[in-house]
Amino acid sequence: MTTEITIDTGTNELLCVIRDRVAIITLNCPEVRNAMSDNLTPALRNMIKASGENPDVGALLITGAGTAFCAGGNIKGMGAHRDKRKLEMSYDEKVADLQERQRLLTGALVSVRKPTIAALPGPAVGAGLALAMACDIRIAAESASVSTGYLRVALSGDYGIAWLLTRLVGTSRARELMFTADRVEAKRAEAIGLVNRVVPDAELQEAAFALAKSMAEGPTLALRYMKDNLDEALLFDFATARDHEAERLVRLTTTADHREAVQAFIDKRKPVFKGS
Repeated sequence: MTTEITIDTGTNELLCVIRDRVAIITLNCPEVRNAMSDNLTPALRNMIKASGENPDVGALLITGAGTAFCAGGNIKGMGAHRDKRKLEMSYDEKVADLQERQRLLTGALVSVRKPTIAALPGPAVGAGLALAMACDIRIAAESASVSTGYLRVALSGDYGIAWLLTRLVGTSRARELMFTADRVEAKRAEAIGLVNRVVPDAELQEAAFALAKSMAEGPTLALRYMKDNLDEALLFDFATARDHEAERLVRLTTTADHREAVQAFIDKRKPVFKGS
């Protein structure tokens, strides 16, 4: 039986339910294409942290309501209606403020030791693209698109977009996408490795949830160690990364989940993992 628990995010601009061990986090400001706001963004930071720490959550699925994933920053808020408190900050205070907000959003999302999936029903732009790229896997609807976007507002990028983009598509392609801010359709995004899968619009949420659910049902510690191994592949030399892989695998051979997986293989049945 499917169970669903509604989580209070503190604002209607962000929705969250836990269904079959999947935390489904929905940016819910379709009238502004789910742009970041002073209500949505803090709630999103809190939900990422809470879901990452919740033992009843095995995977995170982030998506957007309506026909967009996330349009990034609210451009109107960059003009005459800017936050007066931020206008009064010194340069150093503004830098520290943004660094902290980045650390608690894309930084926290990258640090989650559970599978994370972004489901893109439509455009992911600027910081919205960074949010999607901070997830492990991206599934896009056929009508979705992505753009770095910053060039159009004469800004250089934030939330780790250059780092994330370079690692996903390589240096040359990342520079092209940053310097042009071109709109990249879903199929091309898949071809260059920016998204993992493209599905018909009507099938997006079902396909993304099915993938998230399959991962949420998986062996929790093995998935955590896989993320550690994959992260270290970008940081360490081959010998060091290989040695760390060996340490983690040997630890996993002593777990109940490993014993269950082996027995299930022998019994020709689906394993039931307990996260231990």
